[in-house]
Amino acid sequence: MKGKLSFAALLVVSGLVCSNSWAQQLTEPSASEEAKSPLIIAHRGASGYAPEHSAVAVALAHAQNADYIEQDVVLTRDHVPVVLHDIILDFVTNVKEVYPDKHRPNGHYYVVDFTFAELQKLTLTERKSKHGEQRYPQRFSVTSGDFKIMSLAQQIELILGLNQTRNTNTGLYVEFKAARWHKTQNYDVVQATLGVLARYGFSDVVPPAPIYLQSFDPEVLRRLKREFMTQLPLVQLVAENSWNESDIDYNTMLTAAGLETLSSYAGGVGIWLNHIYLGLDENGQPKFSDVIAHAQAAGLKVHVYTLRADDLPEGVTSYQQLKDWLLELGVDGVFTDFPDL
Repeated sequence: MKGKLSFAALLVVSGLVCSNSWAQQLTEPSASEEAKSPLIIAHRGASGYAPEHSAVAVALAHAQNADYIEQDVVLTRDHVPVVLHDIILDFVTNVKEVYPDKHRPNGHYYVVDFTFAELQKLTLTERKSKHGEQRYPQRFSVTSGDFKIMSLAQQIELILGLNQTRNTNTGLYVEFKAARWHKTQNYDVVQATLGVLARYGFSDVVPPAPIYLQSFDPEVLRRLKREFMTQLPLVQLVAENSWNESDIDYNTMLTAAGLETLSSYAGGVGIWLNHIYLGLDENGQPKFSDVIAHAQAAGLKVHVYTLRADDLPEGVTSYQQLKDWLLELGVDGVFTDFPDL
């Protein structure tokens, strides 16, 4: 198919991925890395190589031996949990071309306004900016490929199937997106998602694969404990207040007292990289906050998001350097767009 890279071809690429420019930054494992390797969580799949949350990104992440693959979950009009990071379709699909008039008064195209069948007519693309430009220009072209939005069920079946054929135990890392917003639309993303997970055995004492459940909203996690009585491990994500993920004061949550409080309902915390790495000091040495130490003192696992080889923080010279610093701080896991690194 001219101009489009097939699913099979991308799987072949996954075996050759160490030849790309980002992989050339790799060095021999350091002593600290050999002593303790953090969990590698494929951020929306291997999204550095294929459009986020696509089947190819999932399969690549699996082939690159990620420990977990992340699923962000939102709902369709017919209550199907689908794997998309946003509640709108504007930045990762061609929705404006396929359904030009199906937007709300604010101009946005909301996932919840489309049935799953309608979403299958869209092409999933690399992420674009609000101006329509490709956010990461060196990644998979927004004009190439024929990728489709996946349901949560489809991603579960793909991961479990690959676990069987590759004799691995790659896990799921599920995030409930915008639960309060869904409620305002009379949809329950938590209940719908748990229903799909239960159908595949994730409510059993021994689930078919490892799994974490995560949310930026502490009320979602408390509800999972209180109403659904889940025994699955829960992770509280910590945002910037300006992101408006919830009405929680995340600055307070990041204090020693705040982290101690959240340990009453969660076993881990997902911390933004910029909350940890504070740049270089006047001597060119890295500066770090105390948040990891506070989380560890509260008995919490620490998973850091997001490492990107093509978007390193200021003052970081290589992906490996950043990873080494996080290893020395004792993080338990990292979300990365590049699982092979």
